[in-house]
This record gives sequence, structure tokens and C-alpha cells, in this order.
Amino acid sequence: MSAECTHRRRVVVAMSGGVDSSLAAALLVEAGYDVVGVSMRLWEGSEGAAQSGCCTLDDFLDARRVAELIGIPFYVMDFRDAFRRAVVDDFVTEYRRGRTPNPCARCNQFVKFAAFWDRARELGAELVATGHYARVRQGPDRAELWRGVEPEKDQSYFLFAVDAGVLRHTLFPVGGMTKAAVRAEAERRGLPVARKADSQEVCFAPRSTYAAFVERQPSTEPLRPGAVVDEAGVELARHAGVHRFTIGQRRGLGASGGRPRYVTAIDPARGLVRVGPATGVAADGLVATNASWLSPIPPPGTRVEVQIRSRCAPQAARVVWADAGGFAVAAEQLRAVTPGQAAVVYDGERVIGGGWIAHARHAEDLAQMADVSNWPAAAAREEATEG
Repeated sequence: MSAECTHRRRVVVAMSGGVDSSLAAALLVEAGYDVVGVSMRLWEGSEGAAQSGCCTLDDFLDARRVAELIGIPFYVMDFRDAFRRAVVDDFVTEYRRGRTPNPCARCNQFVKFAAFWDRARELGAELVATGHYARVRQGPDRAELWRGVEPEKDQSYFLFAVDAGVLRHTLFPVGGMTKAAVRAEAERRGLPVARKADSQEVCFAPRSTYAAFVERQPSTEPLRPGAVVDEAGVELARHAGVHRFTIGQRRGLGASGGRPRYVTAIDPARGLVRVGPATGVAADGLVATNASWLSPIPPPGTRVEVQIRSRCAPQAARVVWADAGGFAVAAEQLRAVTPGQAAVVYDGERVIGGGWIAHARHAEDLAQMADVSNWPAAAAREEATEG
């Protein structure tokens, strides 16, 4: 970054108190930007924060210490209402509906970028920045989102739904660096968080206690207890709610003995959790709804890659149909396609777009969808099923 090119443009940096956002702020100061640091108050209470290692008072104090060291103003802003509405309420509702939500992607979409950009402009910002491991390339008419350079740390999967207009004003200063390089550069600058451990888990509900969290939260969606059944519908066990299960789950099924079983389907209306062999979680493709496109919508037949989990390798895929609202892709070797999770479409390292998984699909279903005349009907069916 060149100071001659910045013209002292104001950039507000989301500072979590961790090493990534701290170094991002320091690099921007060195590049000549007019930098303001902001920590986002997202959640409070005993649940989540202490175990996950983020969003605590200590994190805010660490961010303030870094801001003082690099000589920038620092504020803590309250985003709790937006976070509750967009992330926590959705998390609870989705689990109670038998789906598996992705709160980090939702938070990026609605809070850490959309709401944050609105607040940053109140501070006179032209740009916002975060410590995410991803890259933005500014084109003549749009911003492109690319993977970070270190595959193990890449966070582009969680950023697919960030508004394209916000990306035009976004910087990722550490996206072109490895984690080891980030720590080394932070240490070289004497940043007090250079060796601070990374945050883990969801900040408001660690994985080990998320089911109890879902049960305690107020919701218009009821808990849905019922039965665990095999492929033939034979009851194997009773369960306390479909929110305790996800597609592909093997442990905690309450059905002991015999061959390994996996969750292959969840029917929330009847409270049924169906289990079966590993072949039961294989799929030939998927349908996603509520799409977000960062590039022109790919036409049918386009060869792409699709990623269905943050820690899952992308799979070669082919676009069956796509429009502004959703898409279907065919892919080999998809396993445990999970409704509620994100399906992100890539062209190499560039994010084309993504959506929220509605259903896994098999070859015969995808063949019917491939008929151009069936696109609108297919999309309407998926939306109706979602509702």
C-alpha cells in the first residue's frame, strides 16, 4: 500500500483484539491511511464468549492497547441488537427447524460488514477493513472476492454473502499473508497480541453446549422431539429434539450396536431423524436458495467448484441452473449436504457467489432441472419447500 495513493482516506478497522485485525490496523497506519479502530460489542452474558475466546472485555482491552500503541483513536460500538436479530435468532430458529445454520457467514453478511459499514460512514469513513484471510480485487465496475493465500486459513467461504457494494469499500490487509507471517510481523512491531491464541467456536454458543443454548432461547419455533428411525422406518431410539442433529452426524444418535449409522435425513414436522449407512449421505448435487452473486450469474453447463463447509475441500461441479434467487449444481463425491449451510461457488480462487443449501439432489432430479423450461418451476418448488 502506498501512502501517495491514499490521500489520507479514512478507514475504520474492525478490531477484535486478536493478532489479525491488530496487524491490519498497523499496516494501514504505515500505509498512510487515517485509521480509526472500532471493537464491535456483539454479545454479552456468560454463554459463549469465555469459551470461544472472543468478544470479551479482555479482547476490547487488548484492542485498545494496540490502538494506543499505533496511535489511532479507538471506540467500542454496540451492535447487540443487530447481532441478536440477524444471527442469534436465526441460529435458534434454523436448528429448531431441523437445519444447520452458519452464524459466522450470517454475521459477516448482516453485521460485521453491512451494519458496520453504515456506522463507519457516520465516522466519515471511505473504507472499512478487517483481519479476514481473503483478498479483494477492485475491477472497473465491481469488486472481486478471492481466497486468502493460505488455504488452511482462507475465510472467503464465510464472506460470500457480503454485499458487493460494501466490498467496493473494503480492505483485507492480511489476506495476502500467511498466519505465520502475520504473527512474525506483529511481533516485529511489538504488538502485545502477537502470540495471542485465535478465537474458537461460535462466540455466543460453543459447540459443546449449543443444543442447550437453543433450548433456552425464546423462539416462535417449538422444540420438536421424536424418534430416530432406520431406513425402513423402524424406531431405534427417542430424542429430545431435531435441533440436536445434523446431516452426516454419527455420534449421539442413541442407537447403539451394529454397523455405523449416520443421519441421512431430518423431518422436523414429524420429529423424525432418519439414520443409515454412509452411502445414505452421498449426493450428486444440491440446490441453494437466497443466492448472493459477486460476479455475473454463470450459465448452465459452466464448470465451477463448490464448497459446502468451511473445512471441506471444494469439489468440481457443473451449473445446472442459476438465477438471481438460487442455483443448482451437479457434483461428484458430495457428502453430507446439509440444509442451512452455505454452498459457495468458485472459479479457481475467485468467489462467483453462493447461497444457502435447501436440499441435496441426486442425478435424476438434476437431469429434470437441466431442462431450461423447468428452471422457474424448480426454483419455485425449492422456495416453497424452504418456507
